[in-house]
Amino acid sequence: MLYYLFTYLRQHFGMFGAGIFYYITFRAGLAIILSLVISMIYGKSIIRFIQKKQIGETVRDLGLAGEATKKGTPTMGGIIIIAAILIPTLLFARIANVYIILMLVSTVWLGLVGFLDDYIKVFKKNKEGLAGKFKVLGQIGLGIIVGTTMYYNQNVVTSRILIDGQSPKYNETEQIVSQPLTRRDENGTTKNFVRVRTATTTIPFIKSHELSYAGIAAMFSTKGVQILTPIIYILFVIFIIVAVSNGANITDGIDGLATGVSAIVGVCLGVFAYVSGNYIFADYLGIMHIPNLGELSIFIGAFVGACVGFLWYNAYPAQVFMGDTGSLAIGGIIASLAIIIRKELLVPIICGVFLMENLSVMIQVAYFKRTKKKYGEGRRIFLMSPLHHHYQKLGYHESKIVTRFWIVQIILVIVSIVTLKLR
Repeated sequence: MLYYLFTYLRQHFGMFGAGIFYYITFRAGLAIILSLVISMIYGKSIIRFIQKKQIGETVRDLGLAGEATKKGTPTMGGIIIIAAILIPTLLFARIANVYIILMLVSTVWLGLVGFLDDYIKVFKKNKEGLAGKFKVLGQIGLGIIVGTTMYYNQNVVTSRILIDGQSPKYNETEQIVSQPLTRRDENGTTKNFVRVRTATTTIPFIKSHELSYAGIAAMFSTKGVQILTPIIYILFVIFIIVAVSNGANITDGIDGLATGVSAIVGVCLGVFAYVSGNYIFADYLGIMHIPNLGELSIFIGAFVGACVGFLWYNAYPAQVFMGDTGSLAIGGIIASLAIIIRKELLVPIICGVFLMENLSVMIQVAYFKRTKKKYGEGRRIFLMSPLHHHYQKLGYHESKIVTRFWIVQIILVIVSIVTLKLR
């Protein structure tokens, strides 16, 4: 909103200094500061309100050290994170940007699904909360929204360099949506390019190569590519959103774990969004240039600030839990960002901690069922799943587990960012 206000003041009144709002880095910095203020200062008031309403965590007896002390801790603190994301984004970002709209929808959509789950647990006194199938249904719904928008929206485009005056067409589903444009690279060399609407994604570690979803569709049917491509793309988007949001939800099991990991992942995605949205950086690094993507830096700045600010109260010993209101929302945010930035093939690395937590549950359940069928008695690989509970059972303190998981996530993020140069 303020972007449009200052643009109007500059154009009509020549207001001195209003032009600074054109700079993405300036607005991203403001978004980080404001999100920190909201989550750290106003967050305390929200925590007091939650305590006053006696919205406390119900703890299941898992035989873990210190779990009894968590009983009654205010939950549904994800409201703080969502507010600290939405307010700075609405104030400092260009709201008309399709990627900003998509991220606002993603935040609110899964935030509401998580809120409904927490509401049932707290107010209806049902420890199971919202049935799992309805959670998955909500995640699938968001996947359809994100996938459909990314595939069909006319403003979702990438840039492609013209070779001998022609744009290399990779498949029949592509559509060129601009006249040839001219830019200079970092060496001052003039290059011509066009904007293309296409369902492609970046292939990690390989320079100037993209994976086309139409190419995947052609493996199944050479005649039905135009029909199969959007179906395959949307199904893949749904899979990523379901996997990452569930991973974030599972990871939110001990104080500060999911919040810290999400902040680290957010920094990584912010770097990718900024360089992919800048033509000079994208051309230099040999990565896909996505016009208007840089605006996402404001949203990501608010997201990172919200997570760090919330960590102030969520670190051990936690004064508030985010609940599913927060964990499902941040998982959906991270998944949607990865898809929009076209780094979905890097998700297993970028979200490595979420992946480990997810796999530990899947492996434990599968092995238990198999051994029960084979031996008549279920056996376990881990002392308890998800993985962080396994280390708790081994006697590690929560703080040590969380810190080491953060270190692992930082290493994974560094590896992800290094892929920009390894290309």
